Amino acid sequence: MQIKVIPCLNDNYSYLIFEKETNTVSIIDPAEYIPCEQELAKYGKLDFILNTHHHFDHVDGNLKLKKKFDAKILGFHLDKKRIPGIDILLEDNQETSIGNLKFKVIFIPGHTSGHVAFYFKKENVVFTGDTLFSLGCGRVFEGTHKDMFSSLNKLKRLPLETKIYCGHEYTKKNLDFCLKYDPSNLDLQKKAKSVISNNAKKSPNIPTVLEEELKTNIFLRCCDFKVKEALNLQHSPEEEIFTKLRDLKDAF
Repeated sequence: MQIKVIPCLNDNYSYLIFEKETNTVSIIDPAEYIPCEQELAKYGKLDFILNTHHHFDHVDGNLKLKKKFDAKILGFHLDKKRIPGIDILLEDNQETSIGNLKFKVIFIPGHTSGHVAFYFKKENVVFTGDTLFSLGCGRVFEGTHKDMFSSLNKLKRLPLETKIYCGHEYTKKNLDFCLKYDPSNLDLQKKAKSVISNNAKKSPNIPTVLEEELKTNIFLRCCDFKVKEALNLQHSPEEEIFTKLRDLKDAF
Protein backbone atom coordinates (compact mmCIF):
# COMPACT_ATOMS: atom_id res chain seq x y z
CA MET A 1 0.00 0.00 0.00
CA GLN A 2 1.53 3.26 -1.16
CA ILE A 3 -0.16 6.47 0.03
CA LYS A 4 0.42 9.87 -1.53
CA VAL A 5 -0.77 12.98 0.29
CA ILE A 6 -2.38 15.44 -2.16
CA PRO A 7 -2.79 18.98 -0.77
CA CYS A 8 -5.97 20.60 -2.10
CA LEU A 9 -7.79 23.92 -1.67
CA ASN A 10 -6.45 25.88 1.33
CA ASP A 11 -5.94 23.12 3.87
CA ASN A 12 -7.54 19.92 2.57
CA TYR A 13 -5.83 16.58 2.07
CA SER A 14 -6.88 14.05 -0.51
CA TYR A 15 -5.05 10.72 -0.67
CA LEU A 16 -3.95 8.57 -3.58
CA ILE A 17 -3.59 4.87 -2.79
CA PHE A 18 -1.61 2.59 -5.10
CA GLU A 19 -1.72 -1.18 -4.70
CA LYS A 20 1.09 -2.53 -6.87
CA GLU A 21 0.19 -6.21 -7.07
CA THR A 22 -3.08 -5.61 -8.91
CA ASN A 23 -2.15 -2.14 -10.22
CA THR A 24 -5.17 -0.63 -8.46
CA VAL A 25 -5.32 3.14 -8.03
CA SER A 26 -7.77 4.81 -5.66
CA ILE A 27 -8.36 8.27 -4.22
CA ILE A 28 -9.83 9.16 -0.85
CA ASP A 29 -11.94 12.34 -0.79
CA PRO A 30 -10.91 14.16 -3.98
CA ALA A 31 -11.42 17.72 -2.79
CA GLU A 32 -10.24 19.29 -6.04
CA TYR A 33 -9.94 17.92 -9.56
CA ILE A 34 -6.69 19.41 -10.86
CA PRO A 35 -4.26 18.40 -8.05
CA CYS A 36 -5.72 14.88 -8.03
CA GLU A 37 -5.62 14.58 -11.83
CA GLN A 38 -1.99 15.71 -11.85
CA GLU A 39 -1.03 12.91 -9.46
CA LEU A 40 -3.06 10.39 -11.42
CA ALA A 41 -1.18 11.29 -14.61
CA LYS A 42 1.73 9.25 -13.23
CA TYR A 43 -0.49 6.15 -13.28
CA GLY A 44 -2.79 6.86 -16.21
CA LYS A 45 -5.79 5.40 -14.42
CA LEU A 46 -8.14 5.64 -11.47
CA ASP A 47 -10.16 2.65 -10.35
CA PHE A 48 -11.95 3.81 -7.20
CA ILE A 49 -12.98 6.97 -5.36
CA LEU A 50 -13.82 6.58 -1.67
CA ASN A 51 -15.74 9.38 0.07
CA THR A 52 -15.84 9.69 3.86
CA HIS A 53 -18.76 12.16 3.70
CA HIS A 54 -20.68 14.43 1.37
CA HIS A 55 -19.18 17.90 2.02
CA PHE A 56 -18.07 19.65 -1.17
CA ASP A 57 -14.45 19.93 -0.03
CA HIS A 58 -14.28 16.12 -0.03
CA VAL A 59 -16.27 15.30 -3.16
CA ASP A 60 -15.78 18.23 -5.54
CA GLY A 61 -13.47 16.22 -7.81
CA ASN A 62 -15.79 13.21 -8.01
CA LEU A 63 -17.63 13.77 -11.27
CA LYS A 64 -14.73 15.02 -13.38
CA LEU A 65 -12.48 12.20 -12.19
CA LYS A 66 -15.20 9.62 -12.73
CA LYS A 67 -15.83 10.91 -16.25
CA LYS A 68 -12.15 10.94 -17.23
CA PHE A 69 -11.14 7.59 -15.73
CA ASP A 70 -14.45 5.69 -15.50
CA ALA A 71 -13.81 5.18 -11.79
CA LYS A 72 -16.30 3.67 -9.36
CA ILE A 73 -17.36 5.88 -6.43
CA LEU A 74 -17.91 4.32 -3.00
CA GLY A 75 -19.74 6.02 -0.14
CA PHE A 76 -22.03 5.33 2.81
CA HIS A 77 -25.62 4.40 2.02
CA LEU A 78 -27.02 7.32 4.04
CA ASP A 79 -25.25 9.69 1.63
CA LYS A 80 -26.57 8.05 -1.54
CA LYS A 81 -28.40 11.26 -2.53
CA ARG A 82 -25.59 13.59 -1.43
CA ILE A 83 -22.35 12.11 -2.83
CA PRO A 84 -22.00 13.05 -6.52
CA GLY A 85 -21.78 10.07 -8.86
CA ILE A 86 -21.97 7.42 -6.15
CA ASP A 87 -21.98 3.85 -7.52
CA ILE A 88 -21.41 1.52 -4.58
CA LEU A 89 -23.30 1.94 -1.30
CA LEU A 90 -21.46 0.88 1.83
CA GLU A 91 -22.82 -0.30 5.17
CA ASP A 92 -21.48 0.03 8.72
CA ASN A 93 -18.94 -2.69 9.58
CA GLN A 94 -18.91 -3.86 5.96
CA GLU A 95 -15.62 -5.34 4.80
CA THR A 96 -14.70 -4.78 1.17
CA SER A 97 -11.59 -4.26 -0.92
CA ILE A 98 -9.90 -2.10 -3.53
CA GLY A 99 -7.62 -4.46 -5.40
CA ASN A 100 -5.97 -6.64 -2.77
CA LEU A 101 -6.38 -4.02 -0.06
CA LYS A 102 -9.13 -4.97 2.37
CA PHE A 103 -10.82 -2.33 4.50
CA LYS A 104 -13.65 -2.03 6.99
CA VAL A 105 -16.29 0.71 6.97
CA ILE A 106 -16.71 2.39 10.38
CA PHE A 107 -19.80 4.59 10.79
CA ILE A 108 -18.74 7.71 12.71
CA PRO A 109 -21.56 10.32 12.64
CA GLY A 110 -21.41 13.72 14.27
CA HIS A 111 -19.71 15.96 11.74
CA THR A 112 -22.31 14.72 9.26
CA SER A 113 -25.06 12.14 9.60
CA GLY A 114 -23.46 9.81 7.06
CA HIS A 115 -19.77 10.12 7.90
CA VAL A 116 -17.58 7.00 7.76
CA ALA A 117 -13.94 6.04 8.21
CA PHE A 118 -12.06 3.49 6.12
CA TYR A 119 -9.91 1.16 8.22
CA PHE A 120 -7.21 -0.98 6.58
CA LYS A 121 -6.40 -3.41 9.37
CA LYS A 122 -3.48 -5.25 7.77
CA GLU A 123 -1.77 -1.98 6.84
CA ASN A 124 -2.57 -0.26 10.19
CA VAL A 125 -4.14 2.70 8.40
CA VAL A 126 -7.41 4.58 8.90
CA PHE A 127 -8.81 7.48 6.87
CA THR A 128 -10.91 9.56 9.25
CA GLY A 129 -12.16 12.43 7.06
CA ASP A 130 -13.38 15.28 9.28
CA THR A 131 -14.03 13.28 12.45
CA LEU A 132 -10.57 12.78 13.99
CA PHE A 133 -7.78 15.23 13.17
CA SER A 134 -4.23 15.51 14.35
CA LEU A 135 -4.71 17.03 17.85
CA GLY A 136 -8.37 17.73 17.19
CA CYS A 137 -11.78 16.59 15.99
CA GLY A 138 -14.38 17.86 13.56
CA ARG A 139 -17.14 20.34 14.22
CA VAL A 140 -20.55 18.93 15.01
CA PHE A 141 -22.85 19.92 12.14
CA GLU A 142 -25.50 17.31 11.41
CA GLY A 143 -25.24 15.13 14.50
CA THR A 144 -24.98 15.74 18.21
CA HIS A 145 -22.08 16.05 20.61
CA LYS A 146 -23.06 12.62 21.87
CA ASP A 147 -22.74 11.25 18.33
CA MET A 148 -19.28 12.73 17.90
CA PHE A 149 -18.11 11.57 21.32
CA SER A 150 -19.28 8.04 20.52
CA SER A 151 -17.60 8.14 17.11
CA LEU A 152 -14.27 9.23 18.60
CA ASN A 153 -14.52 6.41 21.12
CA LYS A 154 -14.90 3.95 18.25
CA LEU A 155 -11.69 5.23 16.72
CA LYS A 156 -9.93 5.19 20.10
CA ARG A 157 -10.42 1.42 20.21
CA LEU A 158 -8.34 0.78 17.10
CA PRO A 159 -4.82 -0.63 17.62
CA LEU A 160 -2.35 1.88 19.05
CA GLU A 161 -0.07 1.65 16.01
CA THR A 162 -2.84 2.75 13.61
CA LYS A 163 -1.76 5.58 11.33
CA ILE A 164 -4.37 8.32 10.97
CA TYR A 165 -4.92 10.15 7.68
CA CYS A 166 -7.42 12.98 8.15
CA GLY A 167 -9.10 15.47 5.85
CA HIS A 168 -7.46 18.77 6.81
CA GLU A 169 -4.23 20.34 8.00
CA TYR A 170 -5.52 21.96 11.17
CA THR A 171 -2.69 20.73 13.37
CA LYS A 172 -1.14 24.04 14.45
CA LYS A 173 -4.42 25.63 15.51
CA ASN A 174 -5.43 22.39 17.23
CA LEU A 175 -2.08 22.41 19.01
CA ASP A 176 -2.66 25.93 20.30
CA PHE A 177 -6.04 24.90 21.68
CA CYS A 178 -4.67 21.76 23.35
CA LEU A 179 -1.84 23.73 24.96
CA LYS A 180 -4.29 26.26 26.37
CA TYR A 181 -6.23 23.63 28.33
CA ASP A 182 -3.53 20.98 28.82
CA PRO A 183 -0.34 23.05 29.22
CA SER A 184 1.55 20.69 31.53
CA ASN A 185 1.29 17.73 29.13
CA LEU A 186 4.89 16.76 28.37
CA ASP A 187 3.91 14.63 25.39
CA LEU A 188 2.03 17.59 23.96
CA GLN A 189 5.04 19.85 24.47
CA LYS A 190 7.16 17.35 22.55
CA LYS A 191 4.54 17.18 19.81
CA ALA A 192 4.62 20.97 19.54
CA LYS A 193 8.27 20.88 18.48
CA SER A 194 7.47 18.41 15.71
CA VAL A 195 4.53 20.48 14.46
CA ILE A 196 6.54 23.70 14.40
CA SER A 197 9.35 21.93 12.54
CA ASN A 198 7.00 20.42 9.97
CA ASN A 199 5.26 23.73 9.39
CA ALA A 200 8.59 25.47 8.87
CA LYS A 201 9.42 22.90 6.19
CA LYS A 202 5.87 23.11 4.81
CA SER A 203 5.54 19.38 5.39
CA PRO A 204 2.26 17.65 6.33
CA ASN A 205 1.72 16.72 9.97
CA ILE A 206 -0.04 13.66 8.59
CA PRO A 207 -0.10 10.78 9.21
CA THR A 208 -0.30 10.88 12.95
CA VAL A 209 -0.47 7.71 15.08
CA LEU A 210 -3.28 6.76 17.44
CA GLU A 211 -0.98 6.08 20.39
CA GLU A 212 0.40 9.61 20.10
CA GLU A 213 -3.08 11.10 19.72
CA LEU A 214 -4.25 9.39 22.89
CA LYS A 215 -1.45 11.15 24.75
CA THR A 216 -1.79 14.58 23.15
CA ASN A 217 -5.22 15.14 21.57
CA ILE A 218 -7.36 16.78 24.24
CA PHE A 219 -10.60 15.52 22.64
CA LEU A 220 -9.42 11.96 23.32
CA ARG A 221 -8.42 12.81 26.90
CA CYS A 222 -11.75 13.71 28.46
CA CYS A 223 -11.08 11.37 31.38
CA ASP A 224 -7.85 13.12 32.36
CA PHE A 225 -8.15 14.94 35.69
CA LYS A 226 -5.91 17.82 34.64
CA VAL A 227 -8.13 18.50 31.66
CA LYS A 228 -11.24 18.41 33.86
CA GLU A 229 -9.53 20.72 36.34
CA ALA A 230 -8.66 23.22 33.59
CA LEU A 231 -12.35 23.40 32.74
CA ASN A 232 -13.44 23.53 36.40
CA LEU A 233 -15.46 20.38 35.76
CA GLN A 234 -13.60 17.99 38.05
CA HIS A 235 -16.60 15.76 38.76
CA SER A 236 -18.26 15.81 35.35
CA PRO A 237 -18.62 12.76 33.07
CA GLU A 238 -16.45 12.44 29.97
CA GLU A 239 -19.24 13.31 27.56
CA GLU A 240 -19.83 16.63 29.32
CA ILE A 241 -16.10 17.36 29.19
CA PHE A 242 -16.10 16.65 25.46
CA THR A 243 -19.11 18.90 24.87
CA LYS A 244 -17.46 21.75 26.76
CA LEU A 245 -14.20 21.34 24.84
CA ARG A 246 -15.96 21.24 21.48
CA ASP A 247 -17.92 24.39 22.30
CA LEU A 248 -14.75 26.15 23.40
CA LYS A 249 -12.96 25.08 20.23
CA ASP A 250 -15.82 26.39 18.07
CA ALA A 251 -15.18 29.83 19.52
CA PHE A 252 -11.37 29.55 19.63
